[in-house]
Amino acid sequence: MCASSGLNETSWEAFPAESKSPPVSERARESQKIAALLVKSAMNSTDVFDLYATLEKLGVEIWIDGGWGVDALLGEQTRAHKDLDIATQQKDVPMLRQFLQTRGYRDIKLEDAKAWNFVLGDENGREIDVHVIVFDDKGDGLYGPAEKGEMYPAASLTGKGEIEGRTVRCISPEWMVKFHSGYQLKEKDFRDVSALCKKFGIDLPAVYEPFTK
Repeated sequence: MCASSGLNETSWEAFPAESKSPPVSERARESQKIAALLVKSAMNSTDVFDLYATLEKLGVEIWIDGGWGVDALLGEQTRAHKDLDIATQQKDVPMLRQFLQTRGYRDIKLEDAKAWNFVLGDENGREIDVHVIVFDDKGDGLYGPAEKGEMYPAASLTGKGEIEGRTVRCISPEWMVKFHSGYQLKEKDFRDVSALCKKFGIDLPAVYEPFTK
């Protein structure tokens, strides 16, 4: 894939065993699940939309990718996310860096960090995985040196999703599914892709068939 509020751990001891708890309604149980999900999430929906909206005001366009891109397409948070994956144009990187620095973000030293792919993090554990693109004359977003042949196809940058009830740019459903391949797949990938395929009428890729057995 051209792929944290400061609360780090959930203390399950704070929740009494079910056998000792008073009966609760289904709605209450669902609220508890959502609350636990948000506590676990390093980068929550408020963080994401705040960053998105502020960057918009600064004239910096970003496309939501990765796990938050999936949830934006689904219109709801379905799992915790340790980071936020974004794609942005090379011309906007200086302003992006300047803004994030004011928010306490600094480069995370990674051996595979590149000018077109780097990660910024703050002291609360929130991380932003930045994917830098340059548009060619076809509208494709070239990702890295042209000779590498990696890109965000123009069609992949047409997605619209929803976070905190607001519309955001994100990777399109079809390409989000395609981008979820070419690496060691996990159960969470299967859940993400299955949900997208179900909502948007996309055939489940063959690489995910082992997860269905």
